[in-house]
Amino acid sequence: MSTQTRSVAVVGGGVIGLSIAWQAARDGWAVQLYDPAVGTGASWVAGGMLAPLSEGWPGEETALTIGAASLARWPEFAARLETFGPSVFTGDTSLTVALDSADAQDLNTIAEWVSAQGHELQVLSRSEVRDLEPMLGRGIRSGLMAVGESAVDNRALLTALQAACIASGVELIERTVHDLAELDTDQIVLTAGIASPKLWPGLPVRPVKGEILRLRGRPGVTPAPSRTIRGSVHGRPAYLVPRGDGIVVGATQYESGDDTQVTMAGVRDLINDAEALMPAIGEYELYECAAGLRPMTPDNLPLIGRVSERVVVSTGHGRNGILLTPVTADATLALLNGTSLVEVKGTEPQRFGTGKEIS
Repeated sequence: MSTQTRSVAVVGGGVIGLSIAWQAARDGWAVQLYDPAVGTGASWVAGGMLAPLSEGWPGEETALTIGAASLARWPEFAARLETFGPSVFTGDTSLTVALDSADAQDLNTIAEWVSAQGHELQVLSRSEVRDLEPMLGRGIRSGLMAVGESAVDNRALLTALQAACIASGVELIERTVHDLAELDTDQIVLTAGIASPKLWPGLPVRPVKGEILRLRGRPGVTPAPSRTIRGSVHGRPAYLVPRGDGIVVGATQYESGDDTQVTMAGVRDLINDAEALMPAIGEYELYECAAGLRPMTPDNLPLIGRVSERVVVSTGHGRNGILLTPVTADATLALLNGTSLVEVKGTEPQRFGTGKEIS
């Protein structure tokens, strides 16, 4: 390959696009990143959980492999970002709790299957859960703890990534790309979330709405959990993610097109579910309700692969965009350099078809 500087346009400025742009610039590429509002969208609303092990399920080997590979990369990835801001980590353990016997059996199933894949999870009794997190509800029957399943502050992450891109020479261009043919770089990376199918027709990415609440601590309130707390309440997944100033509560999930309005029903369910996990959470200040559109695929796996000689797609990460950021950046950079990353095998867009090609 020529020693002349190679150029790449990254279309989409969420955590995935920013991390790819940063890594490519560090690798010597001349990088342009296009987004009309860098650092917003689904990335801004995310909970920041890194929990591929405790969310594992029999038959979902590909998701576990990719998620575990990315989780293992997070410490080094975050350490490099500390040059551009404070640590983005807000916890280093996750605890999934069961509120009924069916949930308890599910936790045992997860623990057995994930352990068989070579990862360690610890099943806890009711009393062990109470000893770890005494502010949790008394109705909790058991727990599943995963040491090393971190959580990050998504907004601190976005700030650090933007600073890293600027320091590395990435050109941030705040405008919408309407057609990839407008771009004249050697390579293009499409990481535009729910907008990706507009730029590469045929990509099976759809918007799925998710609402979250951000709570702020007040003097004298019950302390927040020291780790991410997850559970299922009336069949709805719920989580509490610690932040420096409080807790993030999430998340609803609706097939609602491009609607990003926060609904009363969504807020009600989130509050009720949060109180089932932590009864004293009502003491906290509710200071933000927000909704974002997750880019989902039919099999809940991302699309990471080359679709033409010039275009690589890295999109469709659904609710796992923050978790999969490091491995996606590595995999995309490998594709730009003509190789591949075995850890993301099974995410190739060709499993669904790739739509049109451009020169």
